[in-house]
Amino acid sequence: MTKPTMVRRHLPTSPFKAPAEPTSKSFALGDRVTHDVYGLGRVTGVEQGVAVLVDFGSQQKRILSPYPKMTAL
Repeated sequence: MTKPTMVRRHLPTSPFKAPAEPTSKSFALGDRVTHDVYGLGRVTGVEQGVAVLVDFGSQQKRILSPYPKMTAL
């Protein structure tokens, strides 16, 4: 049995910094990217805020947002 994860709110009087909001990654056509599993590739299609289509040479993959394993070069 697992406990549900709770999101704790930041108190304005707290001496600690508020947690940073994760920035959403955005990619454009032709961007060179690297993926932790598939390697180097080039963006060939963009579905704004949903997914990107990436050509990794031997295969094309549709990578869903928020793209945790992919970074732009």
